[in-house]
Amino acid sequence: MPNTAPLSKSLTQSAVSLALAEDLGRAGDITSQSVIPENARAKASIVSREAGVLAGLDLAVEAFIQNDPAAVFTNIGMDGANVSTGDTVLTIESNARGLLSGERVALNFVSHLSGIASHTAAFVAAISGTQARITCTRKTTPGLRALEKYAVRAGGGYNHRFGLDDAILIKDNHIAVAGSVTAALKAAKQNAGHMVTVEIEIDTLEQLDEALQEGTDVVLLDNMSTDMLREAVTMVNGKATTEASGRVSLETVADIARTGVDYISVGKITHSSPTMDFGLDMEIFS
Repeated sequence: MPNTAPLSKSLTQSAVSLALAEDLGRAGDITSQSVIPENARAKASIVSREAGVLAGLDLAVEAFIQNDPAAVFTNIGMDGANVSTGDTVLTIESNARGLLSGERVALNFVSHLSGIASHTAAFVAAISGTQARITCTRKTTPGLRALEKYAVRAGGGYNHRFGLDDAILIKDNHIAVAGSVTAALKAAKQNAGHMVTVEIEIDTLEQLDEALQEGTDVVLLDNMSTDMLREAVTMVNGKATTEASGRVSLETVADIARTGVDYISVGKITHSSPTMDFGLDMEIFS
């Protein structure tokens, strides 16, 4: 089962609060306020319109709770689970106005995060039988990074660094300013705390040899052909963790994985995943 340890309550609450504030604006849901009696009750279900991997259900629940703290939930699905077309993933009994006011925010979160989880799962399935792992990047929607990286985990992928502050990743522009691979690595290791991983982006085998001589925790093998990746993995020979990146697609990822790399970073799983279709079906209205 994928790593679907729940998001922190504070993160879930704040993300939903911001989304509801954006949707409800200055006057609230004036449609529901105009059309729905104040004390009306409703029961509805979130239903999958297509097959995929579920993610973001805690955010959907929170969207309804913030509109009606007395809402009752049943048929609660599990993030990371495979769902089929027509599956009910959540049933809500609530004040009708509150239910309808939270509908779009709930569906937006579940559709977006389930899309990421499903796309990630497709990449994970494509490299089945290899030692490689699929990992995300920082190519995320501003403000939603923690949520999108959670969805990657729900889909069976792994997380790269969350920001610029939790690992050192020396890229080509850093090397250009520092003067060389060796100079950049020396400076990084002098400044890194003992808990901080150092990774360096490598474009050529000559750079890789230089990095291995200086020493690094991880080498990011960028935009290399599969033949060059195999040679790079042989050169590394376990002295560092290997990560392949650069225009990875579902069509190319299996060949990349078979080169023996440890990780394959895929920006597409967060920045280009299609949404997964869910709908809110009203069952009872009184």
